[in-house]
Amino acid sequence: MNRYPHILLSLAITIMAGCKGQNDYDASGTFETEETIISAEASGTLQAFSVEEGQNLKKGTQVGYIDTIQLSLRKKQLESQIEATLSQLPDREAQLAALQTQLKTATRERNRMRNLVEADAATRKQLDDAEAQVDLVKDQIKALRSSLSVSTTSIRRQTSPLEVQIEQINDQIAKSRIVNPVTGTVLSTYAEPKEVTGVGKPLYKIADLSSLILRAYVTGDQLPAIRLGQQVTVLTDEKGGEYRKHSGSVVWISDKAEFTPKTIQTKDERANLVYAVKIRVKNDGYLKIGMYGEVKLKQ
Repeated sequence: MNRYPHILLSLAITIMAGCKGQNDYDASGTFETEETIISAEASGTLQAFSVEEGQNLKKGTQVGYIDTIQLSLRKKQLESQIEATLSQLPDREAQLAALQTQLKTATRERNRMRNLVEADAATRKQLDDAEAQVDLVKDQIKALRSSLSVSTTSIRRQTSPLEVQIEQINDQIAKSRIVNPVTGTVLSTYAEPKEVTGVGKPLYKIADLSSLILRAYVTGDQLPAIRLGQQVTVLTDEKGGEYRKHSGSVVWISDKAEFTPKTIQTKDERANLVYAVKIRVKNDGYLKIGMYGEVKLKQ
């Protein structure tokens, strides 16, 4: 009968040690990450889409494309309209050729009259008439050039809106290519090939899991002992009741107190108000989103 008190004493010591081990941390919380939802930037049939959950994607990788046939046809139509409009441009050289010929003739006639006047074979009035004819043809050439310039400018301006529309279509065609914008791991997919998608419709969710954020909560008494950039020890559960240790860095401290979340226990369970902190932990492949973690402020 004397052995039972010893058994009860040993059991009590074990329970007390277990309780002490459970509270051997300063804060606790769950792991999270910055998730990015990639949405379609164009409308149409999803001709190709090669994204699977758990797939690692690098930034700049094309993972699919949306049908662009209608956009291409619209672009060809606009290019044809521009070509037709530009065909109305006046032929400057052809229209000026006749006046240039008249100018040469008038210039020769003036020079001939000048020689005749010097030889007293023609009157001064005839020379003045010849020079006036040269000036007249020059004025006609100047006026025609101005008219042709105005006409050319007007026609080219008619093509400007069409060129802008082509640029818009080129942008839409570029956005029809689904290019992964961030390096990370695909968490969820929301579309399948051959489905019809639209602008803003989610396609997949991705996150960088190379490091995770542990959002933990500390009491006001603990707050003075925490600073940005501080190195802390993060503990996660392992088999056999052991802890796996990770090194973390404090990257954010809330400047506002909040009520203790129901799923979170702090070192001082009597405190009603706590402060949220974020601790970045490098992921060795063991950490998962939603996993529970504990923090020891002193390493």
